[in-house]
Amino acid sequence: MNRMKIINIPLTVPNAISLYRLFSFPFIMIFIFLGHEKLFAFFIWFNLTTDIVDGWLARKLNQQTEIGSVIDGFADLGTYILAITGIFFFKWSDFQPQAWLFYVFLLFFVISRLYSFIKFRISYGYHTYAAKITGYVNGLFFIVLFFAGFYQWFYLLMIISGIVTFSETILITYLLKERRNHLSSLFALLKERKQV
Repeated sequence: MNRMKIINIPLTVPNAISLYRLFSFPFIMIFIFLGHEKLFAFFIWFNLTTDIVDGWLARKLNQQTEIGSVIDGFADLGTYILAITGIFFFKWSDFQPQAWLFYVFLLFFVISRLYSFIKFRISYGYHTYAAKITGYVNGLFFIVLFFAGFYQWFYLLMIISGIVTFSETILITYLLKERRNHLSSLFALLKERKQV
């Protein structure tokens, strides 16, 4: 008889914030389907802000855990999916003139997550420097898009930084033999491999 594996999640402040982000997803999706653009934008902004806070607190309070990293990864993935869904529902007219760029961005995003899932059964990215910078760029782009408007240069910056980061994720997944949550960069991994 198979027994269900119980996962013990330490109730630290960073983990509680990440869990909030996970549990908020259905409610934010409801805002999308009901057409509440401002509520949707506010809660995505709040989730992006708490994403920064929980990582900072985990490091500051020395509460970084493997399970916390996994929860944070799923919360990041969910936030990405919600933000993309909201763009299609509320802001697609701004994207349409250069929609093909957004489709390329999405293609790299899906490939990076799908490849990681096929190889390691986990579908989120690594906490590299590029991923962190891209996360800030994407978050700022989203906030500006919903609260100030669409800017072409910012759109291109978001697309390029995303494609570079997703490409790095694909290459890291290819090179790794087993799953690792924290890597500073592809170059750091290559340097490690040279030293072995």
